[in-house]
Amino acid sequence: MAGDVQKQLGELEQLAGNLGVRVCYESMTGLSQGGGGLCKVRGEWRVIMDKRLKPAERLEVLANGLKSFDTEAHFLSPQVRALLEA
Repeated sequence: MAGDVQKQLGELEQLAGNLGVRVCYESMTGLSQGGGGLCKVRGEWRVIMDKRLKPAERLEVLANGLKSFDTEAHFLSPQVRALLEA
């Protein structure tokens, strides 16, 4: 299970790079709430998430961030495709 999560996370990180979305793991403190998400910084799409998240939580944040992008031209495993369509 943990290996599957890491594999899917790696696949989503690669997809993000192919889509021009930068994935950033940061220490989120202070007023920030939640685990992270998609945003645009100086014209660049980014998924920023708390580096303390567990791999399964990272997978969820990244999948949610990439759902709005057109991924049809990219090969994805059926498990990752299902995450993006959920």
